[in-house]
Amino acid sequence: MKQQLSALLLGTALALGSGTAAFAQDKNVKIGVLTDNSGLYSDLGGAGSTLAAQMAVEDSGLAAKGWKVDVISADHQNKPDIATNIGRQWIDVEKVDIFMDVLNSGVALATNNLVKEKNVVMINTGAATSDLTNAQCSPNTIHWVYDTYMLANSTGQALVKAGGNTWYFLTADYAFGHALERDTSAVVTKAGGKVIGAVRHPLNTADFSSFLLQAQASKAKIIGMSNAGGDTTNTIKQASEFGIVAGGQKLAGLLLFITDVHSLGLKVAQGLNFTETFYWDLNDDTRAFSKRFSERMKNKAMPSMVQAGVYSGLLHYFKALEAMGGNPHDGAKVVAKMKEMPTDDKLFGKGTIRADGRKLHPAYLFEVKKPEESKGPWDYYKLVGTTPADQAFRPLSESACALVKK
Repeated sequence: MKQQLSALLLGTALALGSGTAAFAQDKNVKIGVLTDNSGLYSDLGGAGSTLAAQMAVEDSGLAAKGWKVDVISADHQNKPDIATNIGRQWIDVEKVDIFMDVLNSGVALATNNLVKEKNVVMINTGAATSDLTNAQCSPNTIHWVYDTYMLANSTGQALVKAGGNTWYFLTADYAFGHALERDTSAVVTKAGGKVIGAVRHPLNTADFSSFLLQAQASKAKIIGMSNAGGDTTNTIKQASEFGIVAGGQKLAGLLLFITDVHSLGLKVAQGLNFTETFYWDLNDDTRAFSKRFSERMKNKAMPSMVQAGVYSGLLHYFKALEAMGGNPHDGAKVVAKMKEMPTDDKLFGKGTIRADGRKLHPAYLFEVKKPEESKGPWDYYKLVGTTPADQAFRPLSESACALVKK
């Protein structure tokens, strides 16, 4: 009886031991790029974000080290309910370990709850709402590229200092637009400016005439565009037709991407000020990556900061997995390891990830060149100023994140 019991316990111990070893050596990773493949944000995310993920996998060298890494993609159509349905299918059936891009703040906030519930990872490079690292921070989420606080802090403050002390907001009526208006209003007021009013428009609307007429009638020096992608380009085009800038008011591109400037053309976009954290022509490293990226894009576009963030964020994620030796399936544990390690890549340089999940790097204030200043295709920006990494984002002393020790 004793011999049988000893044999049984030994067998159980061996089984558990081998199971633990297999668990530790699990080197299978599945990446889900949840993005806008067909809507107003598809140029700045979409197929380019999926390509950036594939390039990160190739450049990581993980395949040669015994890892199996798969990339899948889906279109959330800018609808939170569709996004969460895709997300549950991905986690439960496809066994996705990490969500990338996740454009659209409403989609991102819904997905943020899902990845925490299911203990996977989200590196958000697409959504702007600063709530992802503030009131709704999560141990499973890292916010990589930009957010509404940073955009307001950089662009808003610079324009008030330059004399733009009265503002009227034209705002996309969902989580992102509301957050950007809120954060920019706070910066404008703190800097001594005044917010005269605001009007909200539906997401992905075609006609901005009534909204622009209200902004024009306000006589505010600055019309703050709290929208993005196709909504921003349509706003700027129609504002040009109304002669708003010619009449003395200035448009503030609170969130503008290089794909937007390309769509507008320099003749229309010239003189716009806005903030980004990546530009393809910043240095030799950004130029080298962007050339490779552009060659593989059907439309030969240069990468947006969202797409560059997918590449950068995944490289750091892979470094964390290697440091852990395997097991990518405990999302909170992986994110904790990522926060321990300093970030360093050729697109965003050296940085850190704070306790609240905010990735820190510099923010750059740009101005769109005049047509005669551009030396060729995609040569659109001139650098006006740089905000250091430790000053660009919301200070932890103002954070409402439960992960931050007071």
